[in-house]
Amino acid sequence: MLDLYDRLEVKYEGEPCYDIVLNDSFMDLVEEINSLELKNRKICIVTDNNVALCYLKQLEELCKDHVGKVVSFVFPAGEDNKNLETVQNLYEYLIRESFDRKDFLLALGGGVVGDLTGYTAATYLRGIRFLQVPTSLLAMVDSSIGGKTGVDFKAYKNMVGAFYMPSCVYMNLECLKTIDDRIFLSGMGEIIKHGLIQDIAYYEWLKENRNLIIAKDVTVLRKMVGRSCEIKRSVVEIDPHEQNERAWLNFGHTIGHAVEKWMEFTLLHGECVAIGMAAASYLSYERGYLTKEEHEDILSTIEAFKLPIRVQKLEIANILEALSRDKKMDAGQIKFILLRRIGEAVIDTTITTEELIRAIEFIMKER
Repeated sequence: MLDLYDRLEVKYEGEPCYDIVLNDSFMDLVEEINSLELKNRKICIVTDNNVALCYLKQLEELCKDHVGKVVSFVFPAGEDNKNLETVQNLYEYLIRESFDRKDFLLALGGGVVGDLTGYTAATYLRGIRFLQVPTSLLAMVDSSIGGKTGVDFKAYKNMVGAFYMPSCVYMNLECLKTIDDRIFLSGMGEIIKHGLIQDIAYYEWLKENRNLIIAKDVTVLRKMVGRSCEIKRSVVEIDPHEQNERAWLNFGHTIGHAVEKWMEFTLLHGECVAIGMAAASYLSYERGYLTKEEHEDILSTIEAFKLPIRVQKLEIANILEALSRDKKMDAGQIKFILLRRIGEAVIDTTITTEELIRAIEFIMKER
């Protein structure tokens, strides 16, 4: 039985750093803003044009009586706008609005908005405070937590970035009811990952509650988001700069990012993670860590949440080339995350090119 969460404290190097707040509206966001002492400061709400239509006016109204000035920066939605050009445009906007180090950014949106806003916050005037307000499932359980910020450089995903902690992460779970089902289920890629790398009981709970999750049952969503946030918090507190254990969170991401690049972002991030998990699970099975039944159960679970485990139109050479440029490379060797068993991840730097080719061939096969 999972707990109902409303607030989780995240520590950085052993000291309290920020809170993750789970709510069912934006109304209590005012309390978090007031706690940051922004009464005479400027705040810039950064969002994309899709999210802006849904929530920007509401947040502008909420903020206006609690800060000195509210402005907004809206950029076109999509991964292809998560780049240095958009960051430069945001820099210029902040300069024109005379933002200083004591002013504030608010990231309103999914992972693209949160990553880009966080990187801007980390680098504008060598650091300005920011608040994460994730509106997608994937952003709530993954990208908004842990201080990883960054943008894509040309075709290379998240190649430019910084570790920079938010002042708060505020989640309005009601947002999940309004997002497209495909985008919602994309977030399940990261959630299934959390169970696979650290909590087999949670993984089994996800399978048992699949229908309620897909139906967006409010109580079940609150338990699920809370538990995934708790798992991610526990990992990033141990290893905030991804030197060791935090790499577990990259399960499914190594091949997944390569697929994402070569499919030219026509697949959503969580869908690519799902494909990457299928490949990593196959490697874990090949290594003798997982039984055939466990491997097949993982594949069936991914598919049960309407996520892909196969992809066509790939060239093995292209995927290998992308892997060779992966930002997780260590002295020319990929840090690959495997499952020693369901619920226990392991870092492996001994995966051979031949094994990678077999894993890529596996995800390219017709089911």
